[in-house]
Amino acid sequence: MALVLAGINHNTANVALREKVAFPPEIVAKAIEQLSGLENVEEVVIVSTCNRTELYLSLNLATDPQTVDGRPAKELGQESDLADTQSIVINWLAHFHQVDVDELQGCSYFHWQEDVVRHLMKVCCGLDSMVLGEPQILGQIKSSFAVSKELDVIGVNLGKVFQEAFSIAKEVRTDTAIGENPVSVAYAAVTLAERIFSDLPSLSALLIGAGRTIELVARHLNEKGLNNIVVANRTLERAVELGSKFAGHGVLLSDIPQQLVKADIVVSSTNSQLPLLGKGAVENAIKHRRHKPMLLIDLAVPRDIEAEVGEIPDAYLYCIDDISSVIEDNVKSRAEAASEAHSIIERGVSDYQSHVRSLNAVSTLRAFRDKAEDIRTTEMDKAMRALEKGESVEVILDALARGITNKLIHSPTVKMKHASAEGRDELLELVQELFDLENKQ
Repeated sequence: MALVLAGINHNTANVALREKVAFPPEIVAKAIEQLSGLENVEEVVIVSTCNRTELYLSLNLATDPQTVDGRPAKELGQESDLADTQSIVINWLAHFHQVDVDELQGCSYFHWQEDVVRHLMKVCCGLDSMVLGEPQILGQIKSSFAVSKELDVIGVNLGKVFQEAFSIAKEVRTDTAIGENPVSVAYAAVTLAERIFSDLPSLSALLIGAGRTIELVARHLNEKGLNNIVVANRTLERAVELGSKFAGHGVLLSDIPQQLVKADIVVSSTNSQLPLLGKGAVENAIKHRRHKPMLLIDLAVPRDIEAEVGEIPDAYLYCIDDISSVIEDNVKSRAEAASEAHSIIERGVSDYQSHVRSLNAVSTLRAFRDKAEDIRTTEMDKAMRALEKGESVEVILDALARGITNKLIHSPTVKMKHASAEGRDELLELVQELFDLENKQ
């Protein structure tokens, strides 16, 4: 078994590339089916958010117990297989999304084994997010995991890894102050609005989408005193429901052009694969507003607002990558908590490694037990035949006990003698530890 992770995120790739390799919900099943069909791939989870696309895989790799240059061939073989897998997965990702493989290769990262576990735990805890400690990512990963479970591509390997990561994330949230201060992409967007406009309560906001991010934006705006909020969504019922929570109202996406004229602040975050707001619509709105400034913040990946909108005078467009400076100012208070979180994560990785090592002993223990059972069965058959012949029960029991004992210790005795002759004292010490022996000379 080998764990593999291939991905890109906000630290390695800009939003233009991230939006090209994002997996909207409607294509995840198709992608998982294709990934599951790749050689050696047994389990799959695809995590796709505005800041990252990551492919978590469990591989079934053939192993060889021999050694090469003093290193286990099993280890060397896995490294070779994993390097091949890296190339295969990145090429698959490039082909699936029709992007240049060299461009993708240059900004991707690749982890395996315990580094996969460590990375996933960091992501679940919000330590690898644009906003340090942000809580939304955990829910997104749980949703991704649930999709893979529903598609029956989760087994004992990724199942254990993700459950351990969820457990560590819960511990970090409970035992550290990582999530105490309101720092999120949504909060950063509202902070940016405060920097640009001096009087938020006097303004109007148009929020496009009705997911968790937009709800947080609405909540933060409302807490700042901005009550004139319009939510535009594909489903009117959901738009009205969300808008009414914050003294606003809801409209359909088709109503955006009319609402745009009234909006001082526009924040968009949807799963649309095509832009919802183009240059022409914004130009028309600015004209009708008599060039009153408009702030547009696009938190979506792929982007909801055409980049050309940023060329319009009096329209100030920010995408998710542009608010990083706002975020940096807001996360300083979480630095100490992040350090504590890293310690918890390292303990979690160590516990996971111990679990894996314990599993490695299972096959050996099973073989040992089977061998002992074979010896017991053979000696019992001999004893039963002796009983049928009318031999003394005392003699039969003595022979049974002696036969089982001799056969159990025969092979270890031979191996220990050879080890002693070869100067392999560590094997003798291990036997003494295993069987709790005192060395009597």
